[in-house]
Amino acid sequence: MGHSAAERFGKRPSAVGTITRLAYARAKTSGIDTQALLKKANLTLQTINDTSLRLRAKDQINFLYLVARALGDDLFGFHLAQSPDLREFDFLYYVAASSETLGQALQKLARYTTIANEGVSLTYLDGKNVGVKFHYVGVDRHLDRHQIEFFMTWLIRLCRQLTGVRLVPTRIRFAHRRGAQYPELFKFFGGDVKFTAAVDEVAFGPTTKNMPVVSADNYLSKFLTAYCEEALDRRPTRRHPFRSSVENAVVPLLPHGDAKLPAIASRLGLSARTFARRLATEGLNFSDILESLKVNLAQRYLADNDLSISQVAWLLGYLEASAFTHAFKRWTGMTPRQARLRMAPRYSPVVAPSLRRSLSAK
Repeated sequence: MGHSAAERFGKRPSAVGTITRLAYARAKTSGIDTQALLKKANLTLQTINDTSLRLRAKDQINFLYLVARALGDDLFGFHLAQSPDLREFDFLYYVAASSETLGQALQKLARYTTIANEGVSLTYLDGKNVGVKFHYVGVDRHLDRHQIEFFMTWLIRLCRQLTGVRLVPTRIRFAHRRGAQYPELFKFFGGDVKFTAAVDEVAFGPTTKNMPVVSADNYLSKFLTAYCEEALDRRPTRRHPFRSSVENAVVPLLPHGDAKLPAIASRLGLSARTFARRLATEGLNFSDILESLKVNLAQRYLADNDLSISQVAWLLGYLEASAFTHAFKRWTGMTPRQARLRMAPRYSPVVAPSLRRSLSAK
């Protein structure tokens, strides 16, 4: 791709790419034109074949999206996570599998996941329930659906394998929209599964914290923990793109008309003045970020034929469909209806039932 690893990953979060390689293998065995998909995702065959090479976390998200569309599989991330041997995830599997209890395993995953994927950070939940919360760092959360569903599925599989018990989470939350009722998805996760949530998280009952790990190995655990701590120390300190943090804060506020500078600053823990100064320091403008994000989201929402133009307008914060139509034509030179006619997605992104009920009143 013409750039050194240092140049390519100096600013953007990188990942080891295990999920990308699994997706590539699935696409190839399905007869998909993998070369075309790699090119669209800014990846190369060398990146796929050389497991020592890292790739951009954003490119992994995009590649999963492209493969899902090519296969016509709206649950691609979920399906992809069902088959691989958990040991393919190298140190993340073994550092968890050698832990004494499930609680310790989840704590280690929360601490060391960023070694494998800098675009995702985990927080260990230890209170009324035990589990983990996912945070996107330097990566736009609204671009992802398949990777996070892969993560959740892989995590549930791991917990069940470590304990030898078919654990059922007390709750699972996804920030992205999904409307159709997929029996296999709810059968696998069980419990309380909701989409269009404020966070991405999985939680189990408090008693699971002390459940013994059947493969516990104290000696291996000490060795791997030392290895992971050393790996953390070697990772360069990165200042992740501020723009992604802003966009991740904006998306959930758009439909409610609250995506204004003071509200976004508050969600990021900054004063309005500090927020504006930070934007200016990085050469950013809040209005430009907001408009660019709306263009991106509009194109994704319009690919969902179940959403009316007025509903798309509401999701983007417009009170009237005519205002959205005017803005969209200014952005693209087409009306939303014209743009929709040009789209031919293999599947349509869907909106969660709770949000659809809100939309139906719009």
